[in-house]
Amino acid sequence: MDLLTTLVDKGLRRELPTRDEALAVLATQDDDLLDVVAAAGRVRRHWFGRRVKLNYLVNLKSGLCPEDCSYCSQRLGSTADILKYTWLKPDQAAAAASAGVSGGAKRVCLVASGRGPTDRDVDRVSQTIAAIKEQNEGVEVCACLGLLSGDQAERLRAAGADAYNHNLNTSESTYGDITTTHTYADRVDTVQQAQAAGLSACSGLIAGMGETDADLVDVVFGLRDLDPDSVPVNFLIPFEGTPLAKEWNLTPQRCLRILAMVRFVCPDVEVRLAGGREVHLRSMQPLALHLANSIFLGDYLTSEGQAGQADLDMIADAGFEVEGAGTVTLPEHRAAAGAGCGGHGGACGPLGAAHDVEAAAQGSGCGGHGSGCGTCEAPAERAADPGTGRTAEPAVEPVAEPVAEPVGAARTDLVAVRRRGAGTDLPPNA
Repeated sequence: MDLLTTLVDKGLRRELPTRDEALAVLATQDDDLLDVVAAAGRVRRHWFGRRVKLNYLVNLKSGLCPEDCSYCSQRLGSTADILKYTWLKPDQAAAAASAGVSGGAKRVCLVASGRGPTDRDVDRVSQTIAAIKEQNEGVEVCACLGLLSGDQAERLRAAGADAYNHNLNTSESTYGDITTTHTYADRVDTVQQAQAAGLSACSGLIAGMGETDADLVDVVFGLRDLDPDSVPVNFLIPFEGTPLAKEWNLTPQRCLRILAMVRFVCPDVEVRLAGGREVHLRSMQPLALHLANSIFLGDYLTSEGQAGQADLDMIADAGFEVEGAGTVTLPEHRAAAGAGCGGHGGACGPLGAAHDVEAAAQGSGCGGHGSGCGTCEAPAERAADPGTGRTAEPAVEPVAEPVAEPVGAARTDLVAVRRRGAGTDLPPNA
């Protein structure tokens, strides 16, 4: 296809596709899907080789959020049967983080529900960052606390945070249909505050909320302009008890097309396969590794994810390798200069001293759904054997096998509420 040839050429040069080209990727037919994945995979391998970065989420405070984000099980008015607890102590959070690091994660994401942190909350998180870094030398820490104000970004950076996550989630034109207690502009402002403080910006989207192809392209182009180092791609988990409980709009094929479009628009950025991958990609998750170079390991904030060892096996079986702690994630031009995915306001321009990460993969890191978090369903914690780093099976009931239901019906059989890890006496799922 001429379209794919053009997009690969642009991706290797870090040039911005046109909106029509991005829309055309989403409109491709299932018969062409493997060609789309192969083309976007060339771009992914050029910048990131066959490495997969593992990220691990610790839910510092669960539920009871005053924001009304329609997709979130922790939202104001949610009746979803989720865990609810207040702030974990630093030693509790550090213990949870260590489980993920033992499983191979090089980044720990600290998430707390709420509109945004108070100054006292920032002090709490600063102590937690110190505890985690004391126990895990070289680990990256990303904070995800909601809307920032004042000098909070600078304080988090001074405390040792490496990155800050705050997703745009959906297009500016439809944002008010999803959330009314804050605005798209509020989210943009928080990401920019994090960047100004020297934090690596992490910002992404949620697909499957009833948006159009144009909405998806709008939010991804908005992210490109905002210039984050990493872009998590979440797929809506329609929790019973939330306004979007009946929104089952995704197929594995559509998820792959969305990931390919994101890779073409942001070719040299860490694209993270995030919340909802097990629910919507299912057996086609390995194909997504040809598009995304980063995944969350283990469970999500309020729902169960794939077992940590199953993730590691999937990566190895698909011919990829877990990115080591001593390897720089981002291409040299971004890691060294803080250059963005597309520059502010359009195409990246000439590549200059381009760095072929496919060659660097031999030994060359940096860089959410809920108010301010990476994904309200982003992973949390299966316990790893400290001697082997391999995970143990938790003592929980298995998830029921999916049962065919009419299109549009809620599929609660595919969503198991998380009952282990932080906030419970059961072992984490790393």
